[in-house]
Amino acid sequence: MKLAVVFHSASGTTRQLAQAVAAGAATEPGADVCMAEIVGSDIVDGRFQNSTLLQQLSGADAIVFGSPTYMGCVSAQFKAFADATSELWAEQDWADKIAAGFTIGANLSGDQLNTIQYLQVLAGQHGMLWTGLDIPGGFSTKLSDPAKHNRLGAQSGLIAHSADGKVHKTDLLTAYYLGQRVARLAAPSATPGKRNGNARVLCKDPVWYAFNRGGL
Repeated sequence: MKLAVVFHSASGTTRQLAQAVAAGAATEPGADVCMAEIVGSDIVDGRFQNSTLLQQLSGADAIVFGSPTYMGCVSAQFKAFADATSELWAEQDWADKIAAGFTIGANLSGDQLNTIQYLQVLAGQHGMLWTGLDIPGGFSTKLSDPAKHNRLGAQSGLIAHSADGKVHKTDLLTAYYLGQRVARLAAPSATPGKRNGNARVLCKDPVWYAFNRGGL
């Protein structure tokens, strides 16, 4: 099972999160994890030109996207990469791959959620299966993780905050966990409808079920 973490990092904080995601994914037995960093030399005349990186991602079973939040969205470098995947989109080459995302910004809000939502849309364009976090925010309820994972409470993806160039330890732990979760779901042994060993009941025909229950 192959998992790729593709990201752009300017100051190094996004790279730290990417490394934590990769380290977490590597704990899954049989996981082959690679990091694919988008760098300045990949951009020529405003266009992403690294075909080798794109081929590398096409061979993965799961892809985790990462970008800093600049002006409320992904960086220009990451957007150039995303635009370059349009040929893969036309063939839906990434369909059914597991996807997830992470971002970091200098403000506690800073519209980082918009970055995560953009990454979700990118994955949706490719027909990928999006994976969020399955733990409540670290300071919200009695069900919250004692280790305070998910410090900022986003469940669509990992949102981190750094104002001094350092990444909060809890954000790194959450990135590590996200990598574990993605790798676990991408593993050949993963079974739909199961979480933490407890089977969820899946209705084979939800429309017919709702009709018989007086719904619709």
